[in-house]
Amino acid sequence: MGPWWWQLPLAVAIVMSAVVGGGAGGIPTTLDGPFVPVTSPLDGAGFRGRAVDLLDSDPRVRRRARGFEPEQISVSLSATPDSVWISWVTGNFQIGEDIKPLDPTSVASVVRYGRLRQPLTQKAVGHSLVYSQLYPFEGLKNYTSGIIHHVRLTGLKPGSKYYYRCGDASLQAMSNIHVFKTMPSLGPQSYPKRIAVVGDLGLTYNTTSTVDHMRSNKPDLVVLVGDVSYADLYLTNGTGSDCYHCSFKKVSPVHESYQPRWDYWGRFMEPLTSKIPIMVVEGNHEIEEQIEGKIFEAYNSRFAFPAQESGSFSTFYYSFNAGGIHFVMLGAYISYNRSGEQYKWLERDLASVDRNMTPWLVATWHPPWYNTYKSHYMEAECMRVEMEDLFYSYGVDIVFNGHVHAYERSNRVYNYTLDPCGPLYITVGDGGNRENVTSSHADDPGHCPEPLSTHDKHLGGFCAANFTSGPAAGKFCWDRQPEYSAYRESSFGHGILEVMNETHALWTWHRNQDLYNSTGDAIYVVRQPHKCSVQLMVTKPHKTQPLISDS
Repeated sequence: MGPWWWQLPLAVAIVMSAVVGGGAGGIPTTLDGPFVPVTSPLDGAGFRGRAVDLLDSDPRVRRRARGFEPEQISVSLSATPDSVWISWVTGNFQIGEDIKPLDPTSVASVVRYGRLRQPLTQKAVGHSLVYSQLYPFEGLKNYTSGIIHHVRLTGLKPGSKYYYRCGDASLQAMSNIHVFKTMPSLGPQSYPKRIAVVGDLGLTYNTTSTVDHMRSNKPDLVVLVGDVSYADLYLTNGTGSDCYHCSFKKVSPVHESYQPRWDYWGRFMEPLTSKIPIMVVEGNHEIEEQIEGKIFEAYNSRFAFPAQESGSFSTFYYSFNAGGIHFVMLGAYISYNRSGEQYKWLERDLASVDRNMTPWLVATWHPPWYNTYKSHYMEAECMRVEMEDLFYSYGVDIVFNGHVHAYERSNRVYNYTLDPCGPLYITVGDGGNRENVTSSHADDPGHCPEPLSTHDKHLGGFCAANFTSGPAAGKFCWDRQPEYSAYRESSFGHGILEVMNETHALWTWHRNQDLYNSTGDAIYVVRQPHKCSVQLMVTKPHKTQPLISDS
């Protein structure tokens, strides 16, 4: 898999020439690339402006469960198609200065399920927990959650519909009957019909449009690439802001959060997540530091992860299969260096993938490596330095990221060089959160950030530096849209991945401001296993600046 050099035309291309090509129905394929970089111009269309959070009085986020009836019900996948997790919350949260956590053992964690709606003949029992978000400062409010339940169902038939109820029958606190469908069996001709990919969702009116559009595409699975509720844009008294540090840096002794926003998010999403499995990876807005340096408490508690099943034993990184697709979910806000546990697990996981059974290899994490927007430019460079060689060696096909509140699709790239065997990088951090869309590019005149300003303490070391070769040699930013960036647009939306067979998949991106059957970007992703063979790689520790620990 040596580097592949292209000569790109210098002329500015018409927008449609980059997104319409030689594929079926006028849709281009990656074999038609690399594409001349295109930026969709801002036209002032709807949903590009200010994003406003749903109020706590909105009926879609109000608590309707009575007593210990289940709410915030969700389905997530295990590592294999014969198992899923069911999660829910019982009892109400408490917030104030003097709060007493609920007893998680006081309510049973039971799921009744079966292939028929009635009777639900099978039973599974799981575990429950309560978490707290504590701020030992005068005037700040503490939070303790309702009882969070996680139950794993096993021995399921792949590609099959199951009905279920969850709760505690002894308390007359069982949910209504819900239904989900398991993933298809592993195999090169076995795939979910549609997989929705979304990032940086939040809970705004733009979020509601994103979710409505997403549901209209009838996905079999939702992949959320980090930044979920944005509870950390609020003070503990419920006062919020589009920019926390701009509004509250002189007000609060610690970065606060308003944890009820998590409950609002779970209630709003339940009509989707109780039916369609959702897989989540952490973003920076899930850090939520509190007393004694605790972080990620809400994220770790509210979602079920196939950590043990995939051998990671960590909520921050894990893997699972969806038919013939192997997904790797990685953590950018814990140690990713080559001597760390995450990297060692990733090596083992990639080495164990049978590409005859799961031909497609898809990776996700929150902050993008290939990002041409000014926001978060070069921020995850240390992670790229540590892990990119491993991804290239094992032939990762597609990478999904969020973090940047816009859409961007790359050409196939490796080490900033156009390469037909490199992954396709897609940023979908445009889910609709209240921090609004990103529109400035690092290559816009006067918008190149200072290298030191790109450092994020939560992402570990500092690795951003000037380019040493190519058109941007000696500079920190390109003076035009980089050749590895195929298409970028500042709009809210989501994406849909439809894998057709072992070599072809259709990727479509859908803007919120468009009609429900419209597509903002589309491309067939074509694998070339005969040309881009997997080359197993033995890596040596790479020296970087100290990173934060896994703990």
